[in-house]
Amino acid sequence: MAEILDNIIKGCQAGDSRAQRELYVLFKDKMFGICLRYAGNRDDAQDIVQDGFVKIYEKITQFRFEGSFEGWMRRVMVNTALERYRTHCQVIHIGDSVKEIDTPDSAEILGDISARELLKFVQELSPKYRLVFNLYAIEGYSHKEISEQLDITEGTSKSNLSRARAILQEKVHRYFNQKAVVK
Repeated sequence: MAEILDNIIKGCQAGDSRAQRELYVLFKDKMFGICLRYAGNRDDAQDIVQDGFVKIYEKITQFRFEGSFEGWMRRVMVNTALERYRTHCQVIHIGDSVKEIDTPDSAEILGDISARELLKFVQELSPKYRLVFNLYAIEGYSHKEISEQLDITEGTSKSNLSRARAILQEKVHRYFNQKAVVK
């Protein structure tokens, strides 16, 4: 598989449209999943994927076959989502105070919730909370890196993450309370 992928990448670097199509087919679903976490809905995620692949094709000559190609693509997609956010939304700062909210049964509850439901809850977050949550919890960025990417303070990044977690925990608790009532 690695040799096939290398050939596809080399084809893309040479501007071969067939190789570009193959690359798209090979990675579109995985990249869509990444973009869906950052977008508010499926249409926005699809737009980010399209824009991201355009950037990948434009910058693919910069890929030097060092490290993971999929990781490189992922980074392009995340940066494309961030650019879209900066273009379409204005970051609203909510202050620098952080209050961690955690419940002892959170891990238990998350074991019983589907990935689809959890993704839906994340998508319902406001863009500022969704971005910080995804960058920190999913992508592994530090608050310093997030603050630089979004042009906010580290405290605001921490505060937005804390608020996102609290909102998600509330949504998960409501989900299970509604499920318990239905039973």
